[in-house]
Amino acid sequence: MKTTHLVTILGRELPVKSSAPEAAVREVETFVNSRINEIRSKLTTADPQLVVTLALLNLAEQYLAQQAGQLATASLDAKVHVMLERIDTALGAYGLFRET
Repeated sequence: MKTTHLVTILGRELPVKSSAPEAAVREVETFVNSRINEIRSKLTTADPQLVVTLALLNLAEQYLAQQAGQLATASLDAKVHVMLERIDTALGAYGLFRET
């Protein structure tokens, strides 16, 4: 069930609906604000919309890099699985078995 939470971003209170627990919503709120404040400290005269856009671009870049890393890990896992199956087949041909 989704609950409405009030979060504050750039000093503006926003109602958001989420099925996540309150603590998780607060963690997201803190994370977003810290990213925005990090950029704000470097661009002190920047328009708030620019600051939010840059924060969003930074987060998107990190997200996509993490997704790519997960895909690479999944691909590697699949290759290891195939290799283990080949080893099992080869050992089985000689009446041997790999310890798991």
